[in-house]
Amino acid sequence: MDISTSHVHVASAFRHYLIASDFDQTLSFNDSGQVLAELLGVQGFEEKVAGLADSNLVQQGGELAYLIRHDPEFRAVRREHLVEAGRRVRLKREIPALLRFFERGFAGHQFTFAVVSAAPRPVVESALAGLVSPDRIFASEFAFDPLSHEVTAVRKVPAGYGKVAVLEELERRWHIAPDRTVYVGDGSSDVHVMLHVNNRDGYTIAVSENRQLARIARTTVLSDSTFSILAPLLKHVMRLSTSDVRAVFEAHGLALETWDHAATDRIVVGPTSSASALPG
Repeated sequence: MDISTSHVHVASAFRHYLIASDFDQTLSFNDSGQVLAELLGVQGFEEKVAGLADSNLVQQGGELAYLIRHDPEFRAVRREHLVEAGRRVRLKREIPALLRFFERGFAGHQFTFAVVSAAPRPVVESALAGLVSPDRIFASEFAFDPLSHEVTAVRKVPAGYGKVAVLEELERRWHIAPDRTVYVGDGSSDVHVMLHVNNRDGYTIAVSENRQLARIARTTVLSDSTFSILAPLLKHVMRLSTSDVRAVFEAHGLALETWDHAATDRIVVGPTSSASALPG
């Protein structure tokens, strides 16, 4: 069935979109640093990350790369550990279906998908082996000693403004206008890149309840299925009706069972110092 012609009407003209996604807890359920720490038997990974965040030594998202290079407990890391950690990362559902959608295009529209993450490149490549081509993965890169195989240097960390630089390079490489860039992320390390994308009229999707990110992202999608990010993309970017969005899901063998459009005001109310003086 050709969903692009038989069921869905798309008002906009042909466009080429860049779809860039974070990896940890965006395409996966796990933080790759936590998986690596468990593999190595390192305790207190979250406390180490929090300590780095408090010290402002590294950009948010770049903590694992820093630990691998400088923390004594992570000095045992070798490339094979990173590859094995990638194998152990639990991916979210429907990634193959989502990638097929982007590869085939939709109603004459073209999509280029890329992963932009501060996670170690061997981890991301291993986790997404057979799904995402290595030339579409942009992640932290390390130099390894040829004899001991230990990490000798951190070459690149796409975290914070580093992600902005990667997106701009991809837009130039594939001749994609900034207002046709879509970024999907989950945490505070994605704030800079989301602000950048929004400021140039692109579209941003948060996939977590991170409050800082929720105030910045154009929309937030909470689901264990990666295919779910297509719902706001098709509705708000490509201007499809809700019924047409459902038709797209059904054409891929998926049912859009629940889709709650909700804005949440998080409010805490407490008494003022002058509350007792107010009429009762």
